[in-house]
Amino acid sequence: MAQFDATRRTFVRGAGTMLVDSRGRRTFDAVSSIWTTIHGHGHPAIVERIARQAERLDHATLLGATNDVAEELAARLAVLSGLGHVFFSSDGASAIEVALKMAVQYWQNVGQPQRTRFIRLVDSYHGDTVAAMSVSDIAIFKARFGALTFTSLPYGETRAELDAPDVAAIIIEPTVQAAAGMRIVSDDVYAGFASRSTLLIVDEIATGFGRTGTMFACERLGLMPDILCLGKGLTGGTLALSATLATDRIYDAFLGEHAELRHFFHGHSYAGNPIACAAALASLDLFERESTLARTGERARELAPALAKLGEHPRVRMVRQAGLMCGIELDATGIDAREALTPAWRVAEELYDRGFFTRPIGDVIQLVPPLSSTRAELNAFCSALGEILDA
Repeated sequence: MAQFDATRRTFVRGAGTMLVDSRGRRTFDAVSSIWTTIHGHGHPAIVERIARQAERLDHATLLGATNDVAEELAARLAVLSGLGHVFFSSDGASAIEVALKMAVQYWQNVGQPQRTRFIRLVDSYHGDTVAAMSVSDIAIFKARFGALTFTSLPYGETRAELDAPDVAAIIIEPTVQAAAGMRIVSDDVYAGFASRSTLLIVDEIATGFGRTGTMFACERLGLMPDILCLGKGLTGGTLALSATLATDRIYDAFLGEHAELRHFFHGHSYAGNPIACAAALASLDLFERESTLARTGERARELAPALAKLGEHPRVRMVRQAGLMCGIELDATGIDAREALTPAWRVAEELYDRGFFTRPIGDVIQLVPPLSSTRAELNAFCSALGEILDA
């Protein structure tokens, strides 16, 4: 914090794949402003829908009420996911908190209150709020907060773990563990989750809405979650909105007379905000109108050779790619950090000077661009990175 220079990167405008800083410099948003921007900054269709909704209804609570825009979005998400019910929040970590609480109370409501443990993947990350940290596995994000968190168990790939009578749910990131440096998880790890006696929570906050090539990464894995968490790209990256989706089985367990207190005691002030929901609906329309998924697959295929060339560089340990979620892991031992925080940060700073905004995760340079990016923009990023490493 003491070394942060706000004048270096103060963004004042955005258009398409580009951000403009306070010095007037245009830079390619190579991290989609942390995996959120889908169709580019300031897409006219989303801007127009936001403005129109703001004039009609800016906000109305979902606590004991509803609004037509949230209802429409919930119906669209239910069709896309195959899960029939939607609980709205504002950010990804909140959606995870909802999912974990929902899982615990589900088992209470069906007469198995002993089910309170959670199983997670190794190197998992699900957010920075307390329960989300508890099912995460990256020490730098949670080590200081042990007094607040509960213990979760890493998945060791045995059926006995999943079938233990005290397990409430297993929570997974499908295919890509983004915060672990775009770590790609083998499909074999997920094979045992299709049949299970516990609940399956799938965290698609980073991977959802086309990032890996399909609308949701769990589609390719053939997994149907009991609870699905969405965020980041839900509004196309324009406004804060997240959602926790659940099956009929989960939803029905919370039904009862008011005096039974079976209902879910959880809520957010801005849950289902009409303006955010309008942005999300506009984004979903664009997926259809602009053939976003097909274009993403094409861009991922075009990008692969440039990434493979980077993978051969002596200062690169490994390149990882799933759709347009990419990580270039540097061999930091061969790079002098100079005045930068780390060797990878030196590379990121030099990329910024060349017009490409990214930030490293450890030694990994991220390339998670807007799905609207062009082949030329992606190849230019890879060329610039190669030139920096050569130098």
